[in-house]
Amino acid sequence: MTAEPLTTPRSRTEYEVRLAALRARMAEQDLTAVALASPENVYYLTGLDHLGYFAFTLLLVPAEGAPIVVTREMERPTVRAQIPGCRHRTFADGSDPADAVAAVLAEEVPPGRSIAIEDAAMFFPPSISKRVRVRLPNRIWRDGTTLLSSARAVKSTAEIDLVKRAAAVSDAAMSVAISTAGHGVSEAELAATIHYTMYRAGGHQPGFAPLIRPLSMLDQEHVTWGDRVLEAGTGIFVELSGCVRRYHAPLSRTVYIGHAPAGAEEAHQAALAGLEAARQALRPRARTGQVYAAWQHAVTATTAGVWPSRHHCGYLVGIGFPPSWVGGGEVLGIRAGGDVLIEAGMTFHLMSWVTGHVVSDTALVTPTGARLLTTTSRELTVVG
Repeated sequence: MTAEPLTTPRSRTEYEVRLAALRARMAEQDLTAVALASPENVYYLTGLDHLGYFAFTLLLVPAEGAPIVVTREMERPTVRAQIPGCRHRTFADGSDPADAVAAVLAEEVPPGRSIAIEDAAMFFPPSISKRVRVRLPNRIWRDGTTLLSSARAVKSTAEIDLVKRAAAVSDAAMSVAISTAGHGVSEAELAATIHYTMYRAGGHQPGFAPLIRPLSMLDQEHVTWGDRVLEAGTGIFVELSGCVRRYHAPLSRTVYIGHAPAGAEEAHQAALAGLEAARQALRPRARTGQVYAAWQHAVTATTAGVWPSRHHCGYLVGIGFPPSWVGGGEVLGIRAGGDVLIEAGMTFHLMSWVTGHVVSDTALVTPTGARLLTTTSRELTVVG
């Protein structure tokens, strides 16, 4: 049985351009089909935006004809409503998704032809991938993990507009977080006000929940709020991102309760120097390693080199689905020795961590340099 054809949407110009670009790369590599599993890649090519990605979902792009999406049967109405230009193949709960995938590929890819598969273990479990290959022994299997990486890295005008809107949501949420923080306020209260503000400001569910924790727990990088209460003489770290149509613009600030401890001002100035140096170095034709070196030099020069190094000073951002706003399992970071070429249209979360103090913003690379899209005050922040 062939995959079910769906109706043609009224206007899909940007998605059509992306699909055509992918097919051009497929032709260059002699690929008959590409199988993509990460929600970010599926969304990039089709616009499928829902929470059903927790169950196996696969987008199959043949060299010709409409793309085919494979999902649980339960997702049929969502797929029909959101991506009518795609064909749809479903599997029932309790059945093997590999059967549905193999059946479609058998129809689309003749024996002896090549299929590229995205290596996204979280969303395309190796066990399912293996069973698909066993069912189709006469095809050539290739790695398609990076086929969309460069295309997704450089944002279109429409995508940049969404990142800018997400940045405005981020600023609104951070502003209310700072105004709410104070002695006796719980971390949960901060989280509640942040979430409320995000959605009232036009944001959608972000890939990460806001990260809120005391500076004593700063090294526990991906934990968030608890039932702790803010106390005078302590500091709180807040990292969050607004999200508009799955595009993100993270920022973070360090907030001190009552008064700033000894050394905070020095750490703050070092962090600001690093952020500005990274921003200035983030320009077309530069390499990520050069940006990291500029950040590290600025930070260490501030205090005769006593600050410890960090593994990166930022990373590429854009489309993100839970549980991440970085756009998938791989983090394209600004690291020591990095050789990734910077291009206009890229958006990065620039992060400057110095001992127990952090400041970060989302930056857009323009033809002449980088501009910070998040604008919350970068002054040393002390609240009552």
